Amino acid sequence: MITTRQEEILNGIVQEYIKTAQPISSQLLEKKHKFGVSAPTIRIEMQKLTDIGFLYQPHTSAGRVPTDKGYRFFVDNLFEKGFPKEKDIFKIEDLIEREIGDTVRFLQSLIKNLASFSSNSLALGYLFDEDLFWKEGWEDVLGEPEFKEAKVITDFADVIKHFEKEIEDIEINSGIKVYIGKENPFSKVKDFSIIISKCHFPNDEKGVLAIAGPKRMAYDKNISLIKSLAEALAEAREE
Repeated sequence: MITTRQEEILNGIVQEYIKTAQPISSQLLEKKHKFGVSAPTIRIEMQKLTDIGFLYQPHTSAGRVPTDKGYRFFVDNLFEKGFPKEKDIFKIEDLIEREIGDTVRFLQSLIKNLASFSSNSLALGYLFDEDLFWKEGWEDVLGEPEFKEAKVITDFADVIKHFEKEIEDIEINSGIKVYIGKENPFSKVKDFSIIISKCHFPNDEKGVLAIAGPKRMAYDKNISLIKSLAEALAEAREE
């Protein structure tokens, strides 16, 4: 268990790191967040969070970066608080009317929209009946700071390749599954995160929606998008 203050500081570090991709200092947190304590006190709490595995310090003089454990705490808190509805942005009814009878084209349009609304991530869709994968957003996700090195691009491609290979064995009992870093069961590479939801498309074909990217992704926005889209598809299917 961590204290309320430590929780607030941890959430602040995750939020700022997602925005900046730079280690977060106590001075920055004091300036941008109203914790009601001084930078030295924040620094002490950051060290405690580091000692118990929620943060790590890349260099001796650097600020802190979230670990997988820190991201997991942040994401679990998001699920407890709930997510805003964003289904209206997808205009599911318009897509259905335009692509009625062609599930493949519907999937392509849907994933293209998901990629455009997500936060610099790769959007993926899969149709079980067609055994078809569709991906959009490569240019956006590869533009993130994490992909400056060729090896990182290769590693990410490896994760996606194994994800595609094992897609039919994924166990998602209900709702959304979020794999963060080392939780990823698809590959030995543990530097990325994947958000997954099973769904049904208008012609009653079963499928999967997913968003993949670096661990430093906008979880609140991306989970909300996947959740809202899956719900919109479910409602359209019932009508």
